[in-house]
Amino acid sequence: MTRAFVSGILMAAALALLSTTAYAEPEIVSGPAAEPDCFAPWAAETKFFKFPKKDGPYRIALANGFIANTWRIQMIQTAKAYAAQPDVAAKLKEFKVVSTGEDVPAQISAINNFIDSGYDAIIVNAQNPTAFGPVIKRAKEAGIVLVAFDNILDTEDAINVNVDQKGLGVLWANWLAKHLPEGGKILEVRGVAGTSVDTDRHNGIHETFAATGKKWDVVEVIGKWDDPTAQKATADAIAVHKKFDGITAQGGDTGVVQAMIDAGHPFVPFGGETENGFRKFCAKHAGEGLKCSSAGTGPAQVAVAVKTAIAALEGQVVPQSIKLPLAIVEDPNFKEGQDFYPDQSDNFFVGNAFPTCGINFTAQEIMGQTKENQ
Repeated sequence: MTRAFVSGILMAAALALLSTTAYAEPEIVSGPAAEPDCFAPWAAETKFFKFPKKDGPYRIALANGFIANTWRIQMIQTAKAYAAQPDVAAKLKEFKVVSTGEDVPAQISAINNFIDSGYDAIIVNAQNPTAFGPVIKRAKEAGIVLVAFDNILDTEDAINVNVDQKGLGVLWANWLAKHLPEGGKILEVRGVAGTSVDTDRHNGIHETFAATGKKWDVVEVIGKWDDPTAQKATADAIAVHKKFDGITAQGGDTGVVQAMIDAGHPFVPFGGETENGFRKFCAKHAGEGLKCSSAGTGPAQVAVAVKTAIAALEGQVVPQSIKLPLAIVEDPNFKEGQDFYPDQSDNFFVGNAFPTCGINFTAQEIMGQTKENQ
């Protein structure tokens, strides 16, 4: 084997590597996005990506972490319902779903497995925003479109899809400050520790309280966005502290109100999420002091993440960071059949639609799907 021949092989290998890396790198372009009403940039300085167009149909995987609450279960069901819609299914060769629990290394391992298996795009609801550096790099080098939603990734090498989670905490705190102008003792029921959503909402709450200049005594408990967990945590907090002037909870809100009822705790102003059961309580007990701000984002943001991944694979322009609208209803505007549904499960998250993206689901479509891996 001659030196020239070896050099030629090495040069060819280097060119192949450069070609792969070039494929992995999206072009930074000027906006707007392909569907500007759906793919709204997070801020004025948000970059716009244009990936090389790839022929379909596509293999797309969803790497979820935590699964043990109703929001995540409904999210998995919504993802499957979206993938089953005829116009979406026609673009998919395979849609794989895996949930790995709260184990961050297990979620990273799942993403690595999807990379090794040659998937075209990977959707992730990340257990930790900063722990995925190496796997993000691998996905980029492999030319895989990586889209994070809800609990996003602290990187500009992936597409992030989310609502303003910190702004949601600000909204709840402002609601409580409006009803408790002199401050007071607040029960804060947090979500899953270490996630970006829990951290951002928590920071929004506390920064807003601090800015009022009033005295706030905030008692924090962990509810994991789950009704039974949040109900027990609330019951324990009431048993110890006896009385709160207001409550804010990131999820599991139906369980929080039930704990108040069981303990005979007076109804107080409440800033919470969008569960159907919570909104039923808010409408029923408004005259008794349960003044609610119910705001959040339905699990259908996973469908926006899948839609974004497909658009990127098709070579359409998408923002690096996409901002979704919040679903908000506040006392006294809870309307039966619009903001809450007496005949539907308490655990169903209302506002699970993004009309600007053409994403709308019936409860039947969602509940007809399973939560299991596929």
